[in-house]
Amino acid sequence: METKNCQNCKIDFAIETDDTAFYRKINVPPPTFCPPCRLQRRLLFRNEKKLYKRKCDLTGKDIISVYPADAPFPVYDVREFFSDHFDASQYAREYDFSRSFFEQLKELYNVVPHASLTVDYPTLVNSDYTNEVGHIKNCYLISEADFSENCAYGSGVTYCRDSYDTLMGKELELCYESINCRKCNKAYFSEDCEDCINVSFSKNLVGCSNCVGCVNLRKKQYHIFNKPYLKEDYFKKLEGLQLNSFDGAEVTQGKARAFWEKFPQKYMHGRQNFNASGDYVHNAKNALYCNDVANAENCKYCNIITVPTAKDCWDYTLWGNNAELLYECLGVGEAAQRIKFSLLCWVGVSNIEYSIWCFKSSNLFGCVGLKNKQYCIFNMQYSKEEYFALRDKIVAHMNEMPYVSRVTSDTGQGTRGIVYRYGEFFPAELSPFCYNETNAQEFFPLDKQEALKRGFSWREEETKSYAVTIQPDDLPLRSTEAGENILQAVIGCAHNNTCDCLCSGAFKLIPMELKFYQSQHLPLPRLCPNCRHHMRIKRRNPIRFQKRQCQCGGKKSENDAYDNLAAHLHGETHCEEQFITAYAPENKTIVYCEQCYQSEVA
Repeated sequence: METKNCQNCKIDFAIETDDTAFYRKINVPPPTFCPPCRLQRRLLFRNEKKLYKRKCDLTGKDIISVYPADAPFPVYDVREFFSDHFDASQYAREYDFSRSFFEQLKELYNVVPHASLTVDYPTLVNSDYTNEVGHIKNCYLISEADFSENCAYGSGVTYCRDSYDTLMGKELELCYESINCRKCNKAYFSEDCEDCINVSFSKNLVGCSNCVGCVNLRKKQYHIFNKPYLKEDYFKKLEGLQLNSFDGAEVTQGKARAFWEKFPQKYMHGRQNFNASGDYVHNAKNALYCNDVANAENCKYCNIITVPTAKDCWDYTLWGNNAELLYECLGVGEAAQRIKFSLLCWVGVSNIEYSIWCFKSSNLFGCVGLKNKQYCIFNMQYSKEEYFALRDKIVAHMNEMPYVSRVTSDTGQGTRGIVYRYGEFFPAELSPFCYNETNAQEFFPLDKQEALKRGFSWREEETKSYAVTIQPDDLPLRSTEAGENILQAVIGCAHNNTCDCLCSGAFKLIPMELKFYQSQHLPLPRLCPNCRHHMRIKRRNPIRFQKRQCQCGGKKSENDAYDNLAAHLHGETHCEEQFITAYAPENKTIVYCEQCYQSEVA
């Protein structure tokens, strides 16, 4: 094992034996950025939710895009981009050995047209205001979604129907404000629940029905704050809680979250794993330091790999679908093999390096927007022999004449250089997005001053003078008390631009949304969709892993907040089990190892 110092954050990190074996396998040097800095850098190239109205640079028609009107490159409607209206090989150019590789790649990147959105547009029905989606119908402002219908304001939505404000939801129906829930029907304001029906303000329930404010229950029904009731008494008690009113829901949510903190949780969210670490990892084998990953094997430092499968991948973010031997990639998938330092390449791609927006192609180096091509460098066609000879010369040149980013020094005095040789992902300057538009801001939040200091760009929000017609406190307490005229109202957001959630200041309800609230007897929201999304993000564990010890103290948790229900194998002494977890020490959650946790909730 080797210890290196991250040239970005200056923190030491380990290059372990399995890392070295993988780097040798795909013939790359070890990284000079630590794992969190590598992830942050990749996420700089992903704008998942920020949408703009602009013109298509090919047709002049109004379109919705992740790129604003002042983007430095042409933007085509996604339907035009994937048509035969242009061939990106027309932008081909020869490599200039007098200049750095990334300097030249940025110039190519800024002349080739970009797709307005990342969507499987033939499978979309009435779902224009969405991004990173496929096979959806009647959806609005959702992202990272597949096979869903009548959903809005969600992220990580798969096989869902009639569900709103969900994060990491799979096989949900009639759910609202749920986080990391699976196979649930009518789960409201709940987290980490599975196979549940009619549960509200609950956490970590499996196979439960008709529960409110509960935590860590299995196959229970008619419980309120973990207390069992007869069916008739349960519904009578439920009436007193007035969960259909804003005030009743607000009070119950506060009580529930305080109640949850009194119960232990497993050190990671995951099931059916073998040799896995990280968080939100399922059905994985030898998947280490991963987050939101399913059906992965021999993977490390991977994130948001939710479509089966991924194998032998390191530092890979977003997608899957039979991906193999990928390294430092973002948005690459669907039978992708041996892809390095690339983004947005898919459908049978192989042997591709430092390329963007390329499809059904192989053996590309430094290419943008190519389809059905092979043996190309900077979009220029070569013979097989010419390609490999030039590719090797460019790699040597990248090491001899590296690209250097200048950022404010750690002391705030002067600047320091971050060096990009062969083996590093794209520099931050190549990202088409500003820091606060990207997923990097969600997982690694920075204020404007700190972002600029680190060399990232920042976009000032456009000043919008919404004529608010109703303040949030003036909304009816129950959605059933609202008439159709509420759809014309401009509702002020309760945060009123005083938060760090990219608050829009005001919002409107859409017809199917109002119908959902009223049919499910849910109160109207008082925060704008941006604030609701970011409040859910804050409830999810961060992608920061550390070694901790089980907090089971023997008869009770070490903070005396929870009395164990069963005897544990370690007896009355403190459990000595250690693990890798995303629960930070300052997190109030009581964290147990697998064995202690199973003793309490199984």
